[in-house]
Amino acid sequence: MAVTMAEIQKLRKISGAGMMDCKNALAKAEGDMDAALKILREKGQAIAAKRSDRETSNGCVLAKKAEGFGAMIALKCETDFVANNADFVKLTQDILDAAVANKCATLDEVKALPLYDTTVQQAVTDRSGITGEKMELDGYMTISGADIAIYNHQNKNVLCTMVALSKVADPVAGHEVAMQVAAMAPIALNAESVPQEVKDRELAVAIDKTKEEQINKAVEAALKKAGINANLVDSEDHISSNIAKGWLTEEEAEKAREIKKTAAEQKAANMPEQMIQNIAKGRMAKFFKEVCLLEQEYTKDAKINIAQYLKSVDPDLTVLDFKRFTLRAE
Repeated sequence: MAVTMAEIQKLRKISGAGMMDCKNALAKAEGDMDAALKILREKGQAIAAKRSDRETSNGCVLAKKAEGFGAMIALKCETDFVANNADFVKLTQDILDAAVANKCATLDEVKALPLYDTTVQQAVTDRSGITGEKMELDGYMTISGADIAIYNHQNKNVLCTMVALSKVADPVAGHEVAMQVAAMAPIALNAESVPQEVKDRELAVAIDKTKEEQINKAVEAALKKAGINANLVDSEDHISSNIAKGWLTEEEAEKAREIKKTAAEQKAANMPEQMIQNIAKGRMAKFFKEVCLLEQEYTKDAKINIAQYLKSVDPDLTVLDFKRFTLRAE
């Protein structure tokens, strides 16, 4: 039977599907709107199941704030061609709008929201049937505060940040900090808020690296005292190569091996613990400056950190919380 343009447009509005998909579904359903909608959804479910093991490394990330509440979400897909499609971006925005309007706390709550005469999750599945790509929602984060700054990096929908300030401030300040979060990817507000497991892991790495450096210095000093160039014997590959080149004799190589072994063992057995701890603490301080937002150098003025920048705007201004999500590997 003939399908009218009005019917196609009505189905498109309900489903979000493309014109040709709506026309074909209506023709197959002989004009029955509910049956056509079912056809579109079944197509989406079939494609989603077929492509369930595909990687969704592209997509659209958006953030929004309203009445002291902010949220960010990513709708992921397989290719940038689909990610840049206006209908795909609109779907992401419609999902985010619904999430913010309902102040959803979790991604599961978002998925269950009504959208396009169905649910958010079903709308995503339906869209998958239209594009032929696997799609999934990810990166749902929320934030609350009297003053929230939202930043979409270069408006490319691949990296978004949200920052909650302690009080209403000059919008420039929030924007600057949101850009800092985008550029420097902090993991915590300050040293106190870094997860303990992260601190423990980084301290262990700092101690091991410090001990390794002390042992290497002792070995180099011992080799120098013996008149051996440390650069010629810094690895077994170099030793073999330098013997082949005639730069080392077998006897010199064996002597170097013995000196390295003895010096390393002696240093490891007589490591000054307090010195090791002090150097490791210095490394931790550097680590905190790199990963803690308030302690990071301000990207536009390396002489001050973010906490100092905010105080220059308002002595009582600071950051309460921040969120960051990106689709790009870092």
